[in-house]
Amino acid sequence: MSIAPETANRAGIAWLLADMVFITAMTALVKLAGADYPAIQLVFIRSLIGLAAITPMIWRYRAEVLSTRRAGRHSFRVFCNSLALTCNFAALAALPLALVNAIGFLRPLVVMILAVLFLSEKVSVMRWIGAGIGFAGVLIIVSPGDIPWTWGLAAAFGSVIFGSMAAIQTRALKDENTTVMMVFYTVGLSLLTLLPAVLAWQPVQIGDWPLLFGIGLLAQLGQYCFLRAYQSTPANMLAPLGYLSIVLATATGFFVFDEIPGWTTYLGVIVIFAGLQLSRHFKSARTGNADQA
Repeated sequence: MSIAPETANRAGIAWLLADMVFITAMTALVKLAGADYPAIQLVFIRSLIGLAAITPMIWRYRAEVLSTRRAGRHSFRVFCNSLALTCNFAALAALPLALVNAIGFLRPLVVMILAVLFLSEKVSVMRWIGAGIGFAGVLIIVSPGDIPWTWGLAAAFGSVIFGSMAAIQTRALKDENTTVMMVFYTVGLSLLTLLPAVLAWQPVQIGDWPLLFGIGLLAQLGQYCFLRAYQSTPANMLAPLGYLSIVLATATGFFVFDEIPGWTTYLGVIVIFAGLQLSRHFKSARTGNADQA
């Protein structure tokens, strides 16, 4: 039985909101651990913990994994995610949490552009305007002229680019079994990061393992919610909702890292919400080719 588009879209939004909660909690843990361990090591440990969590699924769905005809797209998605995660972890270790999250809000615009170019999705003029207003809110928060260029900034922008490419691949695989996608992602991430992690490895203190386990568990939960969101809802519809995570990021920075938001943060949040409300009230048309990309 098919699900009505409106119902599927509401479910997709709920899945994306759950993903934001899990990933925001994970970034806080990464920020705490990033000063002591290389980013690639954290990504590898995160993937190993996720691999252990889904081992029963790997065995149960082994036939579906081995019989997929879209291994190339799966592999490219995992490659993009590996780069995005490594860049994100490196940025979190080098920059304030609020700044990394603010730069991450460039992703909705990038995803919308890529969805038009590669998925043939149509985006209404009002939705572009709403996303642009949200981006203006990000610029108010970040204040670009006051930020010196560093490798941490390069890593943050790299995370946006590769993360957006991974989101587009997820949407293109919307008809694939969610568990199969998780298996490809987790196994592939472990294999891709194994050698670099070994070369950069730093001994892990016993007391840090609960923190690292939390990173892996939250990341796996977030990945599942992310997949469900982008498999059920057009990428251009979900993208502007990404701006909502500014609220979670600001609250986390305040309560966990004693980062007190300035007046520009509050103003930026108001502008972002204005753009979000504008985007949500105008549905975009889609071509018949979008679902076949």
